[in-house]
Amino acid sequence: MTIKNQDVHLYPGERLDDLQLKGYEIIQDPKRFCFGIDAVLLSNFAKVKPGERVLDLGTGTGILPILLEGKTKGSHFTGLEIQEESADMARRSVAYNRLEDKIEIVTGDIKEAATIFPPASFDVITTNPPYMLNQHGLKNEGDAKTIARHEILCTLDDILRESEKILADSKGRFYMIHKPFRLAEIMAKMCQYRIEPKRIQFVHPYIDKEPTMVLIEGLRGGKSRVTVEPPIIMYEH
Repeated sequence: MTIKNQDVHLYPGERLDDLQLKGYEIIQDPKRFCFGIDAVLLSNFAKVKPGERVLDLGTGTGILPILLEGKTKGSHFTGLEIQEESADMARRSVAYNRLEDKIEIVTGDIKEAATIFPPASFDVITTNPPYMLNQHGLKNEGDAKTIARHEILCTLDDILRESEKILADSKGRFYMIHKPFRLAEIMAKMCQYRIEPKRIQFVHPYIDKEPTMVLIEGLRGGKSRVTVEPPIIMYEH
């Protein structure tokens, strides 16, 4: 059981949510953006080997680094987040769970990741990026929930371009969860940036419904061969 750091401050409107993992909890504010099942699915899909270094692009409140630290034997986890309020919340969650020696939260822009981190410095990159194209139903471009859902501050090109530069040569792995309606674009852009798609898994709400999410693994500099895994069915009728 984790011995919590009770000195960590919670601001008005924030709450602690139990992650059901090693006693870890995460600080969230429902008025901003709370993690969903997609983050949990991605943490289960990503493979992190003992001793590997992991970067989560657009980490939000730090859910993926915390989940991956609890589920794998990776040596170190970094979260990159452009919104300072979310990054601060993530740092406080890391401190609350006393994980400062394993997880670092960096405030910065995904578009500049290759200038923030050295080349080939990560074995694994994960990302749960904005799914929606910039022009789809925007209301408030500065709103945290809008930024999390729409390609306002970064695009697929930004994510893949920077990932190709900072993933380890020939063995670096890339994991992403996205929407199936953009799969053709995702596959084409992954190949363009030399992150070869290797494994795909669709997520269906029910067995007789179309998939609502897709999990994708890519290998930097890998050969062309894709495995489609059995689908995940979320609910029974």
